[in-house]
Amino acid sequence: MSRWLLALLLAAALWPTAGAHDALDAIDGCLRELDPGLDVGYQRIAARCPDLTPTLVQSQYAAWLPRDWNQTGNLLSADGLTELRALLTREPAATAARGAPSVEHVAAVLAKVTQSDQPRAGWWTRLKQWLREVLAPRPERAGESWWRRLIGDARLSDVALEAVGWGAMLLVIALAVVVVINELRVAGVLKARERAHGRARTPTAGPGALTLEDLERVSPLEQPALLLELITRRLAAQERLPPARSLTVHELTRAARLPGESDRERLRELATTCERVRFGDRQESSSTLAAAIARGRELLAALQAPARERQEAGPAHA
Repeated sequence: MSRWLLALLLAAALWPTAGAHDALDAIDGCLRELDPGLDVGYQRIAARCPDLTPTLVQSQYAAWLPRDWNQTGNLLSADGLTELRALLTREPAATAARGAPSVEHVAAVLAKVTQSDQPRAGWWTRLKQWLREVLAPRPERAGESWWRRLIGDARLSDVALEAVGWGAMLLVIALAVVVVINELRVAGVLKARERAHGRARTPTAGPGALTLEDLERVSPLEQPALLLELITRRLAAQERLPPARSLTVHELTRAARLPGESDRERLRELATTCERVRFGDRQESSSTLAAAIARGRELLAALQAPARERQEAGPAHA
């Protein structure tokens, strides 16, 4: 009984090989019977080779055959059978020579594909995470410095390390200088020095300085504005105006530190006349202009008197 069982096992093992050889033999036998020029079409070939169709249908190549290869009207020919035989001979050999596909990275790829899409963290979140990783306490190894913990195992040349160190030092020094200058500016030290230099550089007279003689060379309509400019310069030279780039007429009359209230009234009248001349719809009368110019001259003389007194008092004390 064991002999019969062994024979059945051998037959089962050799059955695919036998089926393959039967299919190839059937094709070879049919090709010998066919006339390539006359035998065209499935019906004609099936009549000439009655064993071809049953052998191919029952072989292991049945799944590879076209669906309509054994249908009426199919233009099966000897050339088609020759090509079919070549494919049936080549493909099994190529399949056997090819190894099984590698599945080593399939799990990792599937994990990336199937994982849920999470929004990417912003730059602030990534920066905080990096700082947390750098500053988090970790068990120190012997001989490991904070720089080594910061850059990790990255290999940098000695020149690069020295350049980074000097750059960090210069950055700290520049930051310290900026902080000191800002503190001095807030404390008013730099402003006081700038005002002192401004006083030292302020000329008493120069080739381009305005004088009272210039009033006589311009028209009456231009005299109020020129006189107001002379008064403003005198106030700035005597530090009777706050440090500002520009002041409106109303700001000038309020901010000027004048000797008396009557002087403020003179300044207000002159400034108002200048505004009406510049922006008014009608021309000012000659009497109004003359009165404003006279008041302006009085104010300018009052401002020049304290300066003249200081100049005369200087040699006396000396």
